[in-house]
Amino acid sequence: MIKQTHQRFWRYGPLVLWILFISVASTGEFSAGNTSAILRPLLLWLFPNISESRLAAVHFLTRKAGHFSEYAVLAFLARRAFITSSRAFLQRYWFQLGLLLVVIYGLLDEFHQSFVPSRTASIYDSALDIAGGLTVLLIL
Repeated sequence: MIKQTHQRFWRYGPLVLWILFISVASTGEFSAGNTSAILRPLLLWLFPNISESRLAAVHFLTRKAGHFSEYAVLAFLARRAFITSSRAFLQRYWFQLGLLLVVIYGLLDEFHQSFVPSRTASIYDSALDIAGGLTVLLIL
């Protein structure tokens, strides 16, 4: 019994922790204004002559890459959990279930952001989330 609980913890724990991380990243703490306060000084230190338009472009692309990579990791951890499951259903349908998790959580994440004053919800961000997850699932 203890061994099974331990195995489930190591199987699903990283997936649950990553979902919690995505939830925290969906708050106002990770809004564009807050991430800019970290990224902008770093870029100005590395590239003192960088233009404002380039700063804005790098910030935008960094945030979009974050969407893609967050959900790529989510898909990876979902696959890891599902293929090692003791349940034949989860093992057999890991791809479909992983994609379903990515789609549902990506949409819920943007829905949540629509209620956070410093965030903006965008279906395009959900599409990036899904693309990141689907890319990893297809590769695996």
